[in-house]
Amino acid sequence: MYVGGILSLEGARTTAEVKARREDKEILRGLGRRVAEIAALAIQQERKKLWAISDEVKPTRPLIHICQEPWHELNVNDELTLRTEGDFCRRIEDFLRKTLYKWNHMRGDMVVEDVLYSPYVIHDTGFGITEDVDIAMTDETSDVVSRRFHVQIKDDSDVEKIKTPRVRFDKEATEAAFQAMSDIFDGILPVEKRAVEWFWFDPWDQIVRWTGVEEILTDLALRPEYVHKIIGRLVDAWLERLAQYEKLGLLADHPSKLWGHGAAQIFSEVSPAMHEEFAINHEIRWYKHWGKNYYGCCEPLHRKVDICRKIPNLRKISMSPWINFDEAVENVGSDLVFMMKPNPATLAAEKWDGEAFRKELDGKLRKGLAAGCIMEVVLNSVSTVRYQPQRLWEWARIASEVVTQFA
Repeated sequence: MYVGGILSLEGARTTAEVKARREDKEILRGLGRRVAEIAALAIQQERKKLWAISDEVKPTRPLIHICQEPWHELNVNDELTLRTEGDFCRRIEDFLRKTLYKWNHMRGDMVVEDVLYSPYVIHDTGFGITEDVDIAMTDETSDVVSRRFHVQIKDDSDVEKIKTPRVRFDKEATEAAFQAMSDIFDGILPVEKRAVEWFWFDPWDQIVRWTGVEEILTDLALRPEYVHKIIGRLVDAWLERLAQYEKLGLLADHPSKLWGHGAAQIFSEVSPAMHEEFAINHEIRWYKHWGKNYYGCCEPLHRKVDICRKIPNLRKISMSPWINFDEAVENVGSDLVFMMKPNPATLAAEKWDGEAFRKELDGKLRKGLAAGCIMEVVLNSVSTVRYQPQRLWEWARIASEVVTQFA
C-alpha cells in the first residue's frame, strides 16, 4: 500500500482553462522526462513487490513511508520553485517537483510509477456544516496552525444539521484535464484517468470541529444517547455518500477490492470501553465494505488493539509515537502490520541528533521483529525542521540504513 503524491485537478472545468502555454508545456515535459527515467529503474518493481508482501501481512524487511512534509521549509536551490504560469500547469508542476525532490533527498521506500494519473473531477457538497474556527499561527508560510472551534451542534435538535453529501461527476472537466495532460506528456509518460481509490474516514475528528472538543468528550459520560445520535447520523451520511460514488462509477474498483483508511484521533485519552462503544461499534458499518482496512493515525492504540480487531478485514494498525512500545508489540503480534511512528518532534529540536534517532529506531525494530511483528516505519506530521531540510534528508538516509539490516 504505497501512496504517492496526490495530483488535484479540481479547478479544471473547461478545455480553455487547462490549455498549456508553449513555455509551460516545455517545463512540464522536462520534468516528466526526469520522472520517466526514475520510474524506469528496476528498483521500482522491487519495491512494489515489497509493499505487496507487507499488504498481505507477510514478513518482509521494514518499509519506510515519509509523508506530511513541511514543504514550505524544504526548498533548496529552487528545486521546488514553480516556473509555469497557468493554475492547471502549476498543480502538475508542483506534483512533479515534489516527486523528484523526495526521490533525490528523502525517498524511503517510495515508488515512482511509469504513468501519470489524471484524477476524476468530482463535486461534493459536503456534510452541510461549514467549519467555524479561529486560527492562530506562528509561521505564516506554514499550514500547521492552532484552531479554536465554535460550537455549532449543542443538542439533539442540531443533529439534523448534518446533511448527506450530494456527489456529481464532472465528465467534461475530467475529459478536458485528461486530454490536456495527454498532450503535454505525449511520448514521455502515459496518462490514465483515475477514479477514487480510497477515502480518509475520520467521523470523530470531524464531529469535534462542530461540537467542541471538551464539550463532546464530556458528553460521552453525561449524554451518551445524544452522542450516539451524532456519530450514527454522520456514519449514515458517509455511507450514503459512498453509495453515490458506487452508483456513479467513481470508484477505481468495488470497495471489497480496495483499502479502507481511517482513525479516531480525538479519542486518544478515551478509555478502551468508550472507544469501542462510541467509535468502533459505529465505524464498523463503514469498514465492512472494504476488502482491507488500515486503522489509526496519531492516537495511542497500544491498549486498544483488541477492540480494533473488531474491524472487519483489518490489516494494518497505526499508532502515536507516544505509546508504550513494549505493550504495542505484544498486543499487535504477527497477524497485523504495525505502522510504527517515529517521533517527528526530534526533527524540530534545537539540535538534531541523528545518531540518537538511529539507536532508537534500530532498538525498536529489533524488539518488534523479535516478537514476530511485521513493521512499517511511517514518518508523518512533520510540522517543522527549523528550515533545515538537511535534517529530513539525514533522517531518511539513516532510516534506510537501519531497515536494510533486516533485509
